[in-house]
Amino acid sequence: MTKSIILVGVGGQGTITTSSILAKGLIEDGYDVKMSEIHGMSQRGGTVVTQIKYGEKVYSPIIGDGEADLIVSFEKVEAVRALPYLKEGGTIVTDTREIFPMPVLTGAAAYPSDAVEKLQKEVPNVVVIHAAQTAETLGNVKAQNIVLLGALVKQLGLMEIDWKKIIQETVPAKFAELNLKAFDAGCTM
Repeated sequence: MTKSIILVGVGGQGTITTSSILAKGLIEDGYDVKMSEIHGMSQRGGTVVTQIKYGEKVYSPIIGDGEADLIVSFEKVEAVRALPYLKEGGTIVTDTREIFPMPVLTGAAAYPSDAVEKLQKEVPNVVVIHAAQTAETLGNVKAQNIVLLGALVKQLGLMEIDWKKIIQETVPAKFAELNLKAFDAGCTM
């Protein structure tokens, strides 16, 4: 059986790093894995989306509307944007973090403060976590992505994979300890 996961965030949040760690772990566990990345002006705070499919045999990384088993959102409005991809009965894991896009910063638009409520109204399985806040408490908000990775791994029931080894191989050595703590924190959410 193939599983489909979409990770959405804003440029600079580590969405692609998280997807790479996830893909490595799934491959090490013997799954066939396909991944695609979509960058929407990511260097200017635009949306970043990665799509990952894994299973016994996967033919394409592309996830269409209504096909994602799980959406992981690094910013809550991005979860609302990705909602059409979620299949009925799917799960959303979202951070409470708010990152204001340029139209909001310039006053041309308002930030929708009810994003989580919209998600909860439409989706029965919404896991809301404070990943950025947790990472900041641990020492660096940039570890938010690894907190979310821990929460994702927990949701998928894939704790038997040696994620800590993969994290240590992926992140710069000087941030390894912080990221391992972030992963542990995410696994408890």
